[in-house]
Amino acid sequence: MVARLKHVANDLGLPFGTREKTYNSRLAQEVGKWAESEGRGNEFHNAVFRAYFAEGLNISDISNLIKLGKKVGLPEDNLRGVVETRAYKVDVDSDWARSYQLGITAVPTFMINHQALVGAQPYNVLAKFMESNHVSRRNIDQ
Repeated sequence: MVARLKHVANDLGLPFGTREKTYNSRLAQEVGKWAESEGRGNEFHNAVFRAYFAEGLNISDISNLIKLGKKVGLPEDNLRGVVETRAYKVDVDSDWARSYQLGITAVPTFMINHQALVGAQPYNVLAKFMESNHVSRRNIDQ
């Protein structure tokens, strides 16, 4: 699995380092949900992706999540409160429940018209998937 991820990351020009452990991403998901509500979701998700996959950072460590959040402009006090109170636990639980209901077992999974494409994919594969599900090419390139 790691070899495939490295290959795909390399093909896409994405950073991918080496790490010896896998870390639980649950708290990062909760902070990510809050970051989305603060208009910083993309920035936070990208920072976590780079920290985890390129730098091998433990994203289950609260101090690391706070550093990543601050790095993308999230206020530390609010960030710490979100983590300590698990304020977005129910929201992430709901996302997980919906994923299970839809039969999603891997990330990323792309779904259109009840059809699924699993795993990181090159642009041309995603474009073909969208076109085969009647999504206009104009929408793909936007």
